[in-house]
Amino acid sequence: MTFLSAALARVKPSATIAVTDKARALKAAGRNVIGLGAGEPDFDTPANIKLAAIHAIEAGKTKYTDVGGIPELKEAIIGKFQRENGLTYKPNQIIVGTGGKQVLYNALMATINPGDEVIIPAPYWVSYPEMVALAGGESVPVVCPASSGFKLRPEDLEKAITPKTKWIILCSPSNPTGAAYSRSELKAITDVLVKHPNIWVMTDDMYEHLVYDDFVFATPAQVEPKLYDRTLTVNGVSKAYCMTGWRIGYAGGPAELIKAMQTIQSQSTSNPSSISQWASVEALNGPQDFIPVHNKVFKERRDLVVSMLNQAKGIECPRPEGAFYVYPSCAGTMGKTSPSGKVLANDEDFVTELLETEGVAVVQGSAFGLGPAFRISYATKTSDLEDACKRIQRFCGNLR
Repeated sequence: MTFLSAALARVKPSATIAVTDKARALKAAGRNVIGLGAGEPDFDTPANIKLAAIHAIEAGKTKYTDVGGIPELKEAIIGKFQRENGLTYKPNQIIVGTGGKQVLYNALMATINPGDEVIIPAPYWVSYPEMVALAGGESVPVVCPASSGFKLRPEDLEKAITPKTKWIILCSPSNPTGAAYSRSELKAITDVLVKHPNIWVMTDDMYEHLVYDDFVFATPAQVEPKLYDRTLTVNGVSKAYCMTGWRIGYAGGPAELIKAMQTIQSQSTSNPSSISQWASVEALNGPQDFIPVHNKVFKERRDLVVSMLNQAKGIECPRPEGAFYVYPSCAGTMGKTSPSGKVLANDEDFVTELLETEGVAVVQGSAFGLGPAFRISYATKTSDLEDACKRIQRFCGNLR
């Protein structure tokens, strides 16, 4: 259709949203479907946070706010960065957006010129390359296989750098693999970046608090202070605080970049929801004791899913350090025939047949830049996870 923008030819719809929508449609049609595609906690938003939002409504805090966020939330974010990451920012170095996705998008729109390159370790979150493409840039995926823990190696980073490289995007713990970089692993990456003063660092730390087995989180500007002036540290309240629908993300970075991002935000969405902002003040400043309680459940679910998937024929599932995803390989099922008679040629065939045959919705690894594999979100009821893994075992056992 010629009426639509040519920019749409550069971008694909989100595979994770597509899987979730398909699972919803099958459920609505009466099918027994377990959806493991969506990346959101099944826990409710904590009561104190909901109460803060209600109080904000009752107090009439329902008007437009400053485009980049209310001063009280910026102060809470500054406190969080100082307390948890050892990073010091002023209010003009902080921006609040409608979810972390908008913050990342605004940063790319504010900085990318045609031909600029953005290094993205693969597997990657589905939206990174699409946002780069919409901004007119070129993604440079660097494959990080299971054999390297799904993590970028410094030598592979060095090879990917060109005179056109503008950004590198790092996500730890990772969506989609759950892999998390230790401080020493990050230092090896930042040592390379220090040598390339024209490259900026965008960190997606959304899963910071979701780590297991005594893993200690670190973020690049904390590990290497020399990168502070060219790092945008992005975070939000969605995952750790169970606030996915509230749509609040934020970032700390150089004032000039933050100002440019705010200019774009002022001409697109303007301020994030005032109510969500007041709820987020309470999230960051209020009690944090529910996080380890949730993490204990997530860890138990992770261990259950990894164990059960590794008992499925043709599946190999590494054990991740964080987030609430596993990223098993289904290479051992390729070339086999499903009960419907379909030969599995790729991971898209695998997830389609799994959904049709067993009613389990997962996302194909090719959507994240590395297959044949699939992503499972274990942020769902433990009984559903157990049932889903049994169905996957049965599906794999019935392949011929």
